[in-house]
Amino acid sequence: MNIFIRLLLFIIALHTFPVFGQQVWVINIKGGIGPAVSDYVTREITEAQKNNAAMIILEMDTPGGLDTSMRQIIQAITVSTVPVATWVGPSGARAASAGTYILFASHIAAMAPGTNLGAATPVSLGGGKPKSNPFSSEKEDKPQPSSESPPSPKDKAPSDIAEEAVPASNKTSMEKKVINDAAAYIQSLAKLHGRNAQWAEKAVRQAASLDAEQALKQNVIDFIANDINQVVKQSNNTMVKLNGVETPVELNNVTYVEREQDWRFKLLSVLTNPNVAYILMLLGMYGLLLEFYSPGVGLAGVLGGICLVLAMYSLQMLPISYAGLALLVLGIMLMVAEAFSPSFGVLGLGGIVAFVVGSIMLMDTDLPGYQIAAPLIAGFTIVSVVFFFVIVTLLLKSRRRPVTTGVQILIGTQAEVVDCSKADGQYRVLVNGEVWQAKGPQSLKQGDKVTVTNVQGLWLEIEV
Repeated sequence: MNIFIRLLLFIIALHTFPVFGQQVWVINIKGGIGPAVSDYVTREITEAQKNNAAMIILEMDTPGGLDTSMRQIIQAITVSTVPVATWVGPSGARAASAGTYILFASHIAAMAPGTNLGAATPVSLGGGKPKSNPFSSEKEDKPQPSSESPPSPKDKAPSDIAEEAVPASNKTSMEKKVINDAAAYIQSLAKLHGRNAQWAEKAVRQAASLDAEQALKQNVIDFIANDINQVVKQSNNTMVKLNGVETPVELNNVTYVEREQDWRFKLLSVLTNPNVAYILMLLGMYGLLLEFYSPGVGLAGVLGGICLVLAMYSLQMLPISYAGLALLVLGIMLMVAEAFSPSFGVLGLGGIVAFVVGSIMLMDTDLPGYQIAAPLIAGFTIVSVVFFFVIVTLLLKSRRRPVTTGVQILIGTQAEVVDCSKADGQYRVLVNGEVWQAKGPQSLKQGDKVTVTNVQGLWLEIEV
């Protein structure tokens, strides 16, 4: 009996042993790196440390993202007590712009075949040559063909190569500051784990890119892996630097924990979409204005307030231009002022211009994923313009209509004399079922038909 119990316990332990294996957390980063992604990744890294995970793998495919969001993720990686491996995969994925910085910051950097990284120049500064003045009558001097062959890369100094992408003469002081800051930052990340700092600088200054094979040859990544299993296998028994201390990575009897994006990530992804934030802000403003000008049950005010608060929450996480926001609010106020105090279109046209310019300037970044869609701006502009012209048209029509209320409607109305007993020229007349005191010619008799010509206080002036 004892032998049977021992055998049973041994079989149970044998089958349950893998459950107690080392956990490797897999976090997926796909798409632009924004506030939602940074919040999700930093929370997951913190949770992995609390759960004593053996390693964290960031499976990345990104075109780049916002600088502030990228730096939050990098700070979470650099202070992590759990090794973080970033794998650019599967094949066809990329780690462009902000993704390159995250790859350099990771304790282990890996790529799948058919992937690439680089192009880490700040997007707002990577636009190349400035545009010529459209109001200038002078034509730009076109470069003349030269008989001399261009110097080969071997003949160029490293500093010349680094500055080749954006000529120094075309850069402002602010552009130089931002590029130098980005170059220094990515170099410091590369030196943390002994990677190619010279190429890292080139990725910023020249927007250089590499495929996986070239990245491995130039010591930009640690190895090439086809999948997550190979990442774990090649990471096992390696040494990484955790908070400045050389630490071995031991991955035996690994169990994978696929981390799924929670409701908070999905909600933030929607709210931090610039188009959604823009719509919420406008709905909030119009809702509150409607409530102020037409007080009622408060539905418009309640919904407008909720939309405006959500829009403010979204905008505080996005890189917005406060000048653009001010122009947007000013435009709406001017159009509303024109609707309620017509000024022959001056306020309305000014409001439309301010509204459009403010909408275009609202997002203070050149990243494609963080721009307000032009059709959305056009749609709201058309709606606002139509609303403005409809209100003005109705107001002008109402001015041309005859008066339909008040004592002024009595002028021109037919009346009947009902009392002639008062002093000469003073009568009592019946108008629209009402008896009024009236002044008129002295020859009038009871029953005569007269016309009201004027109203002075409580007296009517009449004539035959």
